Amino acid sequence: MGIKKNQAIVLGLVLVVIASVTALLSWSRDDRNIVRELQEEPTLTVYVNETGQIQEMPLEEYIQGVVAGEMFPDWPVNAYAAQAIFARSFTMDFLASGGVKDKYGADVSTSIQETQAFNPDAVTEEIKKGVEMTRGEVMTYDNRFVRGWFHAYSGGITAQAKEGLDYQDEEPPFTKSVKLGENDYVPDDVKEWTAEYNAEELRGMLAQTGLNVGEITGVEIAEKGPSGRVTSFLVRGSQGEDTISGPAFRLAVDSTKMKSTLVQDLRFEGGTLSITGTGYGHGVGLSQWDAFKLAKEGKSPEEIVETFFPDIEIRTIYQ
Repeated sequence: MGIKKNQAIVLGLVLVVIASVTALLSWSRDDRNIVRELQEEPTLTVYVNETGQIQEMPLEEYIQGVVAGEMFPDWPVNAYAAQAIFARSFTMDFLASGGVKDKYGADVSTSIQETQAFNPDAVTEEIKKGVEMTRGEVMTYDNRFVRGWFHAYSGGITAQAKEGLDYQDEEPPFTKSVKLGENDYVPDDVKEWTAEYNAEELRGMLAQTGLNVGEITGVEIAEKGPSGRVTSFLVRGSQGEDTISGPAFRLAVDSTKMKSTLVQDLRFEGGTLSITGTGYGHGVGLSQWDAFKLAKEGKSPEEIVETFFPDIEIRTIYQ
């Protein structure tokens, strides 16, 4: 495929942060994110975290940098174009909520913890083409911008927000669990992975979440969601037992090791926890490796987007 294994690791690191940030942002039905047609392309103010400067740029130029920061080089153009729709929708919804005006006096920043990955140095002609193909296109639901969650690989089935992200608000009406089937393009270490932890290491990691049951003597799957992802773990120890949500457990134990909550096997033997699973990321919304596959199959950007969010409407808000 011409895609190196360490690129999957880098993408995973990006998605870990996104998962921990976007899970806190609820989809709003208030009037701030109502979709309106614009007479011209918006100009953004971008706070560059590395320099402390504020730059102005057209929205489409910003989206190019985001797509370059979120996807690998040498991917199909239609996959870039689908990611552009997600990034543009996220940005418009983010702007409607006030952006980072209070913090920096700007619309967005280049920090992945605050907005989206942004790497203008990695923009290629293919990325430019993909962004231009979907110029002005955004996802909407009920005439409001859709918060476009995405992840690296679904493991064959996506999840709704409550299952995949431990989402605390009402389930957004546009999220769906979608079966996607086999994907031969996925790297082996993403399609199947194993993570191991000794009991003392695990105790320290989980203590950071406030879970403390003493010396850990066992870990079990307490509950799974509709897509098969673990939504709750039971942890036993010398001082009792406690439960922790699947997404919170994964983040606590290093989500670049435990790449997904789509767990196929879990064993606690001889003081060691071993977890085997598939997928990478929280599993909600667009799966990037499945977008890669769909693009290879000739699907349009809009068809790719609607595969993951079938009930949304894609609208062009400026030319």
